[in-house]
Amino acid sequence: MKLIVTIPAYNEERSIGDVIQEIPRTIDGIDRVEVLVINDGSTDNTVEVARKASADHIISHKRNLGLAKTFRDGLNAAVELGADIIVNTDADFQYNGTEIPNLLQPIFDGKADIVIGDRQIDTLDHMPRGKVWGNKLATWVTRRVTGWPIRDAQTGFRAFTRDAACRMNLTGDYTYVQETLIQAANKNLTLVQVPVEFRKRDGKSRLIASLFGYATSAGKTIARSFRDYHPIRVFTWIGIFLILAGLVVGFGVLLHYFETGMVTPHLPSAVLTTVLVIVGLQAIVFGLLADMMKTQRVLAEEILYRLKR
Repeated sequence: MKLIVTIPAYNEERSIGDVIQEIPRTIDGIDRVEVLVINDGSTDNTVEVARKASADHIISHKRNLGLAKTFRDGLNAAVELGADIIVNTDADFQYNGTEIPNLLQPIFDGKADIVIGDRQIDTLDHMPRGKVWGNKLATWVTRRVTGWPIRDAQTGFRAFTRDAACRMNLTGDYTYVQETLIQAANKNLTLVQVPVEFRKRDGKSRLIASLFGYATSAGKTIARSFRDYHPIRVFTWIGIFLILAGLVVGFGVLLHYFETGMVTPHLPSAVLTTVLVIVGLQAIVFGLLADMMKTQRVLAEEILYRLKR
């Protein structure tokens, strides 16, 4: 059985070597362990340090494309390299590489398709409170969307079976952490969470330059993923909201019409009511069309899965 550890990296020359060297190369149940570094357009010596630290494979982007695309390329490359299990970790040395066997155990036991490392953020004294609450909010939203009792949706320390990796078709531009969980839930994969160590970062995060910017981008990813997998639910609720808003606006117009037989004094409200109701009905119809497109997407993803396998 072959394990490939993927490490997305952007300007991490100070820590990437330690991350690679900490990865255990001998694990019970694994015949071969390989390290794949995905260099996301680094401008420092990340590639040279990774090569000296004995990374088995290095692929590079010509420019910085972001974590989501880097993770996706790493996952696809690991599948092409014949991985039976894929573990993803960060290049900043915050995760403890010696805990990789803990991530693998639920897969060995046949209990999980995906295993995520729970950083137990409530117990961390080195994570800024703003990030703690941001993580809690993102995790709560992801929990509501997936229906899974997720404790830490933001963790980047994860293990995937080959089958689970082949079923991931990620489209996000900023981060992958929520999208992978939403896809896994909608594809009936099994998730297990294990507690892991999370060290204090040396330096500033390159992913979360702005908490507001991260929240906005992550929110877009979650909303888009939920929309793609539940189009009828999304557009029906939008349509119902618009129709109800139109009826509320039009209630006064109807009362005036029944009392006077005239609409003219409330003509703008009457027009607004008509527009809201029509747009609401169109949203519901659009939901039905989107559901038909979802069927085609499911078939396309099944074809992609079989090709990857």
